[in-house]
Amino acid sequence: MIKPIELVIFDCDGVLVDSERIAARVQVTLGAELGWPLTEGEVVDRFIGRSHAAIREQVAARLGEEIAAVWSERFERLHREAVDTDLAPVAGLPEALDAITWATCVASSGSHEKMRHTLGRTGLYDRFAGRIYSATEVARGKPAPDLFLHAARQMGADPAACVVVEDSRPGVQAARAAGMRAFGYAGGLTPADRLRGPGVTVFHDMRELPVLITGAQPSPTF
Repeated sequence: MIKPIELVIFDCDGVLVDSERIAARVQVTLGAELGWPLTEGEVVDRFIGRSHAAIREQVAARLGEEIAAVWSERFERLHREAVDTDLAPVAGLPEALDAITWATCVASSGSHEKMRHTLGRTGLYDRFAGRIYSATEVARGKPAPDLFLHAARQMGADPAACVVVEDSRPGVQAARAAGMRAFGYAGGLTPADRLRGPGVTVFHDMRELPVLITGAQPSPTF
């Protein structure tokens, strides 16, 4: 039986803030400079939706710990600089938030420091202050369910009554593993076919989200 929605859990990068394009551009640049040439598509497949620690592990396995440390430090610096000049909310996101009446929170693979910066730069931080959760708080990042289950516990919501808004394959996999319905935003870098799967509604315009969530509510019984 489908439960009424209690909580909408938002990913951050690529869902609230249009930062994945910035991150992918920086990762491609670093790969070319540090010895691991990557296309944007390869960055999406390997890195998008994963935690900083998981990405660093991949780089270390390929290039060694020393290069991984350099890559990590340079990514943080270059990403921050690009965010300061180029970052904006995802198109249609502010309007969608205004129309959503359910409780909301953020659960992201990014650190709290990163989210304070990106959400702060786009004027979104105050909308979620006190309801922001990071993969740094749990044992396993996406695609494991830990982060979404942690967010549900902190918000006092039944996982079966939560919906997740994601833009990455690891994110929708994590939602599925947590027993949550997912809305896969395909208006960014991740192709729609990478988001599709059981329990996932794929959409392309953030303005559609409030109506889609409303449609996911069970019909009233009398």
